[in-house]
Amino acid sequence: MIKPASEFIAEAQKNCLCVDVATAKRLFDSHSNTVVIDVREPAEAEQSKLNCSINIPRGLLEMKTPNHCSDADTTILIHCAAGGRASLAAARLKEMGYTNAHAITAKFEDIKNAFG
Repeated sequence: MIKPASEFIAEAQKNCLCVDVATAKRLFDSHSNTVVIDVREPAEAEQSKLNCSINIPRGLLEMKTPNHCSDADTTILIHCAAGGRASLAAARLKEMGYTNAHAITAKFEDIKNAFG
């Protein structure tokens, strides 16, 4: 039997820090060195993105995140289009040793409205 993506996402959400939009915005506002990572594909990010975000597609996360975040304790907020890829990415960053990576489990439009 093939395991569906929804099962991987559910497992990841049990093993990472998931936050809603309001909590993500509070974290962003209260930590001056917060890194916001958009794990959508470049074409998605080109259509609309947060001014404060860095686009690192999920497939390149392990290679590119250390270039932007060398401190394991830095507050990292991860978003995608709806929260699934962000959850998978946050779980992976935790495996990599990042201790403060949060998946924003919300739709991109809601995140964009909150972050401007």
